[in-house]
Amino acid sequence: MSDWTPSALQVERARIAHAMRVRRAVLSTAVTVVVLGAALAVFLTSPGWPAFRGYFLSWSNFKGAFPSVSRGFWMNIRIFLVAEPCVLVLASLVAICRQSRSPWLAPLRIVAVIYTDLFRGVPSLLVIVLIGVGVPALELNGVTTSLFWLGTTALTLCYGAYVAEVLRAGILAVHPTQWSSAEALGLSRTQAMWRVIFPQAVRRAVPPLMNDLVSLQKDTALISVLGVWEAMRAASDWQGYHFNGTALFVAALYFLVVAVPLTRLTDWLMHRQIRREQGMA
Repeated sequence: MSDWTPSALQVERARIAHAMRVRRAVLSTAVTVVVLGAALAVFLTSPGWPAFRGYFLSWSNFKGAFPSVSRGFWMNIRIFLVAEPCVLVLASLVAICRQSRSPWLAPLRIVAVIYTDLFRGVPSLLVIVLIGVGVPALELNGVTTSLFWLGTTALTLCYGAYVAEVLRAGILAVHPTQWSSAEALGLSRTQAMWRVIFPQAVRRAVPPLMNDLVSLQKDTALISVLGVWEAMRAASDWQGYHFNGTALFVAALYFLVVAVPLTRLTDWLMHRQIRREQGMA
């Protein structure tokens, strides 16, 4: 058992450091309270506050719109749960294809480049409208005309392009010595990609992938332009029928309930990744 005790100088340094941390915490709390309080006071004392409160924060309309928006938000959840795994699979294939060197895959690499450029450059809302309206107009045999599946397909194509670039950046971030080590173990380039490189790339890309996941969850509301009955559509319908926008506030709360925990999880994963790279975890 050690009988070591800190010196007087070390004790004093620890006391000063603790005092500085407490001072910073108190100061930051005070500044936050003052700034937020001032902003809230300006908001609540504005001339239009009564009209704003009556239109967006009506308790009677909140209770009335809640069941309809709740049913609509379940549709958003279903779209998200279908689109997210499809996005990850599509993005993984595109990212790996773009990093391949096989001459046999040259046509696929060209298609992958065109795909990412096209769907990252065209607004998601426009893609949803083009697919949701254009595909049924073609009257193709065996192709679904379900607005749910067409809208989900459009979101998958749009986010697949973004996530593919995130994964490709993760692949490029893996140190070249990993390729050399895999080759030294007798692995082919394909085996090295799937068993060595890609798992490391995914681990590095988890925080930005989570950000895309949060964005996808929000953008499920864009499918409302096709007439799909989801939260935004239900809220807009209530607003138009009752001439009150509180239903929009209800829909916003539903999206926040999902987005905020995912955002905090993203922050935690990002800090964990930083600690791991710094050798602190």
